[in-house]
Amino acid sequence: MRARAKRFAYLAAMSAAADITHARVLKIALPIILSSLSTPLLGLVDTAVIGRLPDPAFLGAIAVGAMIFSFIYWAFGFLRMGTTGLTAQAHGADNSDELRACLARALLIGVGVGGLLTLLQIPIGWLAFRLLDASAQVEGLATDYFAIRIWSAPFTLMNYALLGWFIGRERADLALWLQLFLNALNIGLDIVFVLGFGWGVAGVAAGTLIAETAACLFGLAMGTRELVKIGGHWSRARLLDPAELARTFAVNRDIMLRSLCLLFAFAWFTAKGAEAGDTVLAANTVLMQFVTLTAFLLDGFAFAAEALVGAAFGARRAERFAAAVKLTTLWSVGTAFAMTLVLALGGAWFIDLLTTDDGTRSLAHTYLPWAAITPIAAVWCFQLDGIFIGATRSAEMRNAMAASLIVYLGAWALLAGPFGNHGLWAALTIFYLIRAVSLIAFYPRLTRALA
Repeated sequence: MRARAKRFAYLAAMSAAADITHARVLKIALPIILSSLSTPLLGLVDTAVIGRLPDPAFLGAIAVGAMIFSFIYWAFGFLRMGTTGLTAQAHGADNSDELRACLARALLIGVGVGGLLTLLQIPIGWLAFRLLDASAQVEGLATDYFAIRIWSAPFTLMNYALLGWFIGRERADLALWLQLFLNALNIGLDIVFVLGFGWGVAGVAAGTLIAETAACLFGLAMGTRELVKIGGHWSRARLLDPAELARTFAVNRDIMLRSLCLLFAFAWFTAKGAEAGDTVLAANTVLMQFVTLTAFLLDGFAFAAEALVGAAFGARRAERFAAAVKLTTLWSVGTAFAMTLVLALGGAWFIDLLTTDDGTRSLAHTYLPWAAITPIAAVWCFQLDGIFIGATRSAEMRNAMAASLIVYLGAWALLAGPFGNHGLWAALTIFYLIRAVSLIAFYPRLTRALA
């Protein structure tokens, strides 16, 4: 009886939230924004803690090590994005059995892929450092970072699955708690291990490993409670349904290929900065903290679009789709203009807060305008990503990203020679804009699908 009452309450909440309103958008977006703020805050703390050390090579090592794991983990970001889209559509269709299956499939993939990464850590590390052209000191410190953090792989990927499932069910509050727990613990451990114990770069890696493991256990506990509320039944036949498995793997494959292209673009940016010297790499690292902060803020509304668009597709309601796109985009664009204003007025102060090295400060001030215009340039592609993820139109996302990467590399080839690091930043800005243009070209397919 108690489980049935919870199930009725769940259905009533779904019915009450059928219409797309500003309040419903904010109910999803604000917890995501709050949780997202803690993620770049972690990066800022890492930068500030390591930036207190006298050699810019420490900052460079964190940049290189974090970039390697961004490439590894974000390549499997389909566990978050694909799970959100598939879960949102099951949520919109009020299919509790499929909601359970979506979570189980994602967790199994996370465990399997994460275990494989730890087994292959030696060849992965060898290949990663062969592709980079950092100084010997930076590479040595980054190698220590990699050797410790790689053991968090299964837990990191399971956390992606849990986040995607929570967001797809419009339980952004649970995603908030998971991210706050993870990042607060990570920040505390970084301060203790680096400033307290003097472990340097290795201390940052150890803090991340412990935090990811603990957060996964916390997320599984919250997920178990949610399964009781939604009702439904576990079914091996549904979990292994050929059609659903084929759809899951197709969506995840396309998003993975899209993510690899995206991460290659940012890896290219970091690598070319490293080729210009440790000080340029350190300056770009500081500025990329602002870019990351912007991305996480805008992702709050993109994630809201994922959940609301997915629910509209699951319910087959064109008017809800249109409302979800309109309202989430209004909030996202407004946030982007606000962020550009903040960075234009206060960016120099933030740079001086993050690093005490005079050379790094000087170069970061020089390239600050590029970071300041990034919110306005990037908001359109972030928002379109959320819309296409919710609609599980992963093939279009894959194709658009591949085309954008080609344009980005061409822009770099033309601009980096005569303009140096300015040309590198200009190519990145062009990359954001081309991503938006290429997705807009596919947009009519979404509206026709609900016609």
